[in-house]
Amino acid sequence: MTRPDDHLAALFARDLPPARDPAFSAAVLEAVARRRFQRELAFVAAVSLTGAAALAVLWPVLQPALHLLARDLGPTALALAAAVTIVAVVTGRVGADLSLR
Repeated sequence: MTRPDDHLAALFARDLPPARDPAFSAAVLEAVARRRFQRELAFVAAVSLTGAAALAVLWPVLQPALHLLARDLGPTALALAAAVTIVAVVTGRVGADLSLR
């Protein structure tokens, strides 16, 4: 005869979740991550190529404007960069610790 505990254990065994296979779970997660990475890489490549094509088309129009802007704002940008460098060196806050608060 079977004991009542064995009968209940067999009855409840049908409702237990299947045993987990760590190797299978890791393989599935790896495949999902690889697919997501490839999808994001394709998106970034498409956006980059679109931006490069747009810049190539617009460059003849943008180049003279950028040349004039650089000529007029060049000295100001140089002075600003020098001032930021001097402040960073004097305060000792060089690198990642430098923050504009």
